[in-house]
Amino acid sequence: MKIQKVTKETQPKVYALLRRAFPHSEYEAGLVQKLHENGKPVHEWICIHTNKAIAYIAFSNAYNGNDICGLHLAPMAVAPEFQKQGVGSELLRFALRKEPIKSQTLFVLGEPAYYKKFGFEPCSMPICPFDKNNAHFLSIRNNTTTSFTVGYEPEFKTAAKPARAQGKKRG
Repeated sequence: MKIQKVTKETQPKVYALLRRAFPHSEYEAGLVQKLHENGKPVHEWICIHTNKAIAYIAFSNAYNGNDICGLHLAPMAVAPEFQKQGVGSELLRFALRKEPIKSQTLFVLGEPAYYKKFGFEPCSMPICPFDKNNAHFLSIRNNTTTSFTVGYEPEFKTAAKPARAQGKKRG
């Protein structure tokens, strides 16, 4: 198993993996493809096993108005045949140690029980526009003291409704 940065050459493998990991949703693959096509800054890694993409993780900018206030972890995916084997956890731990991830405020919309194992904590501020009452919105290194609705890259809004699965445990 090899973890590497996503390149132009591995992008098609990412899209195929996202379609396998989220079989009832085109949102995740479409989101990542649009982020790539529009040249948005994305910190992303892919896990390759026997020349096949088995896991993926991405971080994109989080905004307070026009100012960057951290990074969103989304999406994260593990191929169905590799789920529940620790692959996603290993990929997430790897990413959390990388520059610039390790020093940024991070946000994730996902399963609290899973993400708490990696240091994420429930947060009441900022407000997540996709999660009523921030019930599944967590963060790391979040020192926000003012209330605002956190912004996402515009590509997140091009889908009808981001599924909670974008931050759902996949490993």
